[in-house]
Amino acid sequence: MSTARILGVTLSILGLAACNPFRQQSAVELSTGDTALNSRWHANLASPAALAGVVQMSGSASMAPAAGGSTLVTLDLANASPGGVHPWEARVGQCGTGTDGGLFGVPDAYKPLEVGSDGQARGSATVQLQTPEAGRYFVVVHASDVNSRTVVACGNLAAPTR
Repeated sequence: MSTARILGVTLSILGLAACNPFRQQSAVELSTGDTALNSRWHANLASPAALAGVVQMSGSASMAPAAGGSTLVTLDLANASPGGVHPWEARVGQCGTGTDGGLFGVPDAYKPLEVGSDGQARGSATVQLQTPEAGRYFVVVHASDVNSRTVVACGNLAAPTR
């Protein structure tokens, strides 16, 4: 047999083995990490209209299940004053409606945001509460520890789609 013929037969066999229609492989593989895929709450943060022209922060936040039945709340903030330090937290209720039902978790879970020289800050908090399946929640960023009554950014968390 010639070398070309042996090579052709070998390649044909390998091609058939690769395209075996009788090979059984599942179409989708799931891991335990995928179980929380559709349980993440999302929010877009913005400065209140009353601060237009003074502060125009923006960002996003999320709330999702974490290990041990806890909840991970994350926040990304942009267009803040470099070097600023801002307290923040997730709360029960909705931004600016007067329906503040209190803090989601404990105050110690939320470390203040430290704004970098690029005007961005990132924070996360692990709250020892089960991630809610329904309700109204929001994430709020305050001007400072001393001026915590002034809200510089807020966003309502949208519940996960089911």
